[in-house]
Amino acid sequence: MRRIDVFNGDADGLCALRQLRLAEPAASELVTGVKRDIALLARGVRVRYFDHHHAGEIPSHPGLEALIDASGGICTSMLVDRYLGGRFRAWAVAAAFGDGLDQAALNLGAAMALGAAELEQLRELGRSLNYNAYGETEDDLLVPPARLYHVLAKYEDPLRFVAEHELCRRLDAGRHSDLAAVSDIEPYWTGRGCEVYLLPDAPSSRRVSGTFANQLARQHARRAIAVLAPSRDAGYVVSVRVPASARAGADEFCGAFPGGGGRREAAGIDRLPVAGLELFVRRFGEAFG
Repeated sequence: MRRIDVFNGDADGLCALRQLRLAEPAASELVTGVKRDIALLARGVRVRYFDHHHAGEIPSHPGLEALIDASGGICTSMLVDRYLGGRFRAWAVAAAFGDGLDQAALNLGAAMALGAAELEQLRELGRSLNYNAYGETEDDLLVPPARLYHVLAKYEDPLRFVAEHELCRRLDAGRHSDLAAVSDIEPYWTGRGCEVYLLPDAPSSRRVSGTFANQLARQHARRAIAVLAPSRDAGYVVSVRVPASARAGADEFCGAFPGGGGRREAAGIDRLPVAGLELFVRRFGEAFG
């Protein structure tokens, strides 16, 4: 039987697939890429679909098994963890940290009786895997996601990958270097309860945009944050983070723009034209200010 694994190249996609293939070993073709650059093609096949994003109306089909939960506070790896009864939970811990769901990650870690040092290693791993998914093309990334998955696939325990493989240290060093490069950037626009950041035009900005947005969201837990990274086609890739208490969801806000979507607390827009910047800022202030 021909198997094709289609996954987002971020921490959540990588770790979710790692759990599934540990439970169900199989040779498969990989379809992946930078975050938000995934096309699903299905034709006469059986599909098992895990997702924590709003997916619209789910079709009813005997070939489709959909396990979707967009209620918030959960990521795809946590859905897989639930499906597998927690058999390879350390991967879900790393993914939850990478997706900015720190409390959920800590709760999963507590169920495993992980110590503080192990939790910190999984936190750094998750954030580094997630960082590596952001970019306009794979040329922006430190490691292509398919190649990264093939390395992760050699390990049953993510803590062993952290301890043994130089790639983990390379990703960690790249993440911290790129974060340092934007650490002193002032907001492009500030409103009551919200801020918009505009990063310089550089591959490092496209790599770090999502990670920087997550960091700002942790530092300013009651503020809505938008981070815009210039793309190569005279536009912006947008990452939006909002508090759980916000009156509007990030997915609802971003979904009003072409190429926008995500989940309630974290969403994005694939391409925002330069001419649409001021309109975006105005709408952002109206929605979250």
